[in-house]
Amino acid sequence: MVGVTMKSWSALVAAGFLLAAPASVGDTAPLGVYTPAERRHWAFQPIKDVAPPTFTDAAAKAWIRTPVDTFVLASLRGAKLSPAPEADRATLIRRVSYDLTGLPPTPAEIAAFVADRSPKAYENLVERLLASPHYGEQWARHWLDVVRFAESDGYEYDTHRPDAYRFRDYVIAAFNQDKPYDEFVREQLAGDEIDPKSNELLVASGFNRLGPLRKNQGNQEVASSRTEVLTEMTNIVGGAFLGVTVGCARCHDHKFDPIRQSDYYRLQGYFAQTDTNDVIVATPEQQAAYRATVTPIEAEMRKLRGSMRRASEEEKGKILTRLEELDEKMPLPLTAMYAVKNNTAGMTQIHLLGRGDYRNKGPKVGMRPLGILLPDGTEELPLETSKPRLKLAQWITDPGNPLTARVMANRVWGYHFGAGLVSTPNDFGRMGTRATHPALLDWLSRRFIAGGWHVKDLHRVMMLSSTYRQASRSPNEKGYAAIDASNKLLWKWNRRRLEAEEIRDTMLAVAGRLNLKAGGPSVMTSIDPELIKDLKRPQYWVVTKDRTEHDRRTIYLIYKRNLVLPFMQVFDSPDTLLSCARREQSTHAPQALELLNGKLSNELAVELAKRLKTERTSAAARIDYAWRLASGRPPNPKEKALAQAYLDDPDPAAATEFALSLFNSNAFLYVN
Repeated sequence: MVGVTMKSWSALVAAGFLLAAPASVGDTAPLGVYTPAERRHWAFQPIKDVAPPTFTDAAAKAWIRTPVDTFVLASLRGAKLSPAPEADRATLIRRVSYDLTGLPPTPAEIAAFVADRSPKAYENLVERLLASPHYGEQWARHWLDVVRFAESDGYEYDTHRPDAYRFRDYVIAAFNQDKPYDEFVREQLAGDEIDPKSNELLVASGFNRLGPLRKNQGNQEVASSRTEVLTEMTNIVGGAFLGVTVGCARCHDHKFDPIRQSDYYRLQGYFAQTDTNDVIVATPEQQAAYRATVTPIEAEMRKLRGSMRRASEEEKGKILTRLEELDEKMPLPLTAMYAVKNNTAGMTQIHLLGRGDYRNKGPKVGMRPLGILLPDGTEELPLETSKPRLKLAQWITDPGNPLTARVMANRVWGYHFGAGLVSTPNDFGRMGTRATHPALLDWLSRRFIAGGWHVKDLHRVMMLSSTYRQASRSPNEKGYAAIDASNKLLWKWNRRRLEAEEIRDTMLAVAGRLNLKAGGPSVMTSIDPELIKDLKRPQYWVVTKDRTEHDRRTIYLIYKRNLVLPFMQVFDSPDTLLSCARREQSTHAPQALELLNGKLSNELAVELAKRLKTERTSAAARIDYAWRLASGRPPNPKEKALAQAYLDDPDPAAATEFALSLFNSNAFLYVN
């Protein structure tokens, strides 16, 4: 079906494939009215100006350090629970170091912090780590999960994007600079509209191109491809910035939230003018050489694609085979900045699409934010409006928007406490969870906005609290677990396993091999040749020649959609086709097999054994040092005795196997 008439549209409605019929094809869809019941959902209400609870008793006053504690303590007392004692200093520095930098503290740093009697020792630790360049690397990783960053297109061809690393470096720099979050959002959505001459903002606008991209060598349907691109651009706005599942309204009115299908396509309207813009930064000589190689290949490919329409099925098969051969000869794209620009002349007309099908066009729409957050009857803007994405970004970051600050404050909370106050960070709708501490979420959100949208301020108010400093075990563990098994009320700190990148980076650090070089093109490491063979273009997997580059932090390794590094995959690295609101923490046998038998863990165990032998002279000293490196604490008597008995074995492999056992220990893998 290449179009839809009024008769066919009515038939589809009657059959249940569409939810509403337009007045006439081409007419603008009605704006719609929202009922009071639809508007009552908590997340669509204005952020409340709440005052922290007050306490008069000495015990409460002694425990409360930041206003966060007042909200938590009020909930705990309401359930007749009390907070856990404060964690010891060695535990705290390891916890804070991983949360802010993703790296372990050194034994010397731990010893210095434990010995520091200054009343500001903990505050100084937090500030030092917030100022570390490694802070941006850790928190950029969280954001890249949310916006499904990858360096290839995905799908069958999974074309490599060799300069996508520029966006990754932009995000790292933004977090290190504590760029205000509202500015960060505007730059990603509309950097090219803000300043088309700024390389930084052009790279930031590459946010709009992060989604997977389907390609094929046959007769590619332009309208279908364009619809998929616009869908990706629209859906991520809902998930990443607004915390609502707008994508559910692509085919019909949202089944649970007050988001009409017309809302979805009006939101999509802000991207109607958006076009790709590869800003070439290669030298003139490189450009000339590239054109000389590519021009004849592209000319033959165009000719072959043109002949597809008249070809028989047998001939089409031969043409596709030849197209594949030519595609194999194509070099990597020229060095460029992946940006976007507005193309008014080539603007896409936005229609409601029946069941989301580009061939099933309903009435036209202009552009407008989500109607549930606007007064009824708010008019849409024409698609030709100047700087459309900037207008969308300004609405998203308006202090009156009830979602944006709540969503980001909740994300930061979730990364520190193991679960968000809303445990579904990308879904604040009716099918998401309600906030465990709604007043606290609103207080944090208002503070976030009033303080200039600084993420580092959120870290401070959360991490300096007594709530954050609790031990991960309570003296009343069994009784409290019976009342609040998932620790929603925060009567202790939530122990967590290191994430995939943290495990790899820590093994490198402990072995003394971590390369802390920052930024630049991503690294391709050596992997099983069988995995490379399965790629559509295996010739693009070129292992980085400088071996020291392979020891860089994991965020600088290639993030390819169709080839997730096995070590990363087994430890719950996310699928980069979709936004990852939070990492899962599974436990299964392949993880133990990877750490016991994997190439990386065994190679680094050898390095750790060498380091221990070089830096400590006696077996007892090596055991103590090894545990401090791997877990941030000395071994307990049982651990020390077992290690000593093992190392007394004359087998020369004993030292390496001891080092490998540390990588497999809970003390190494978990943060308390």
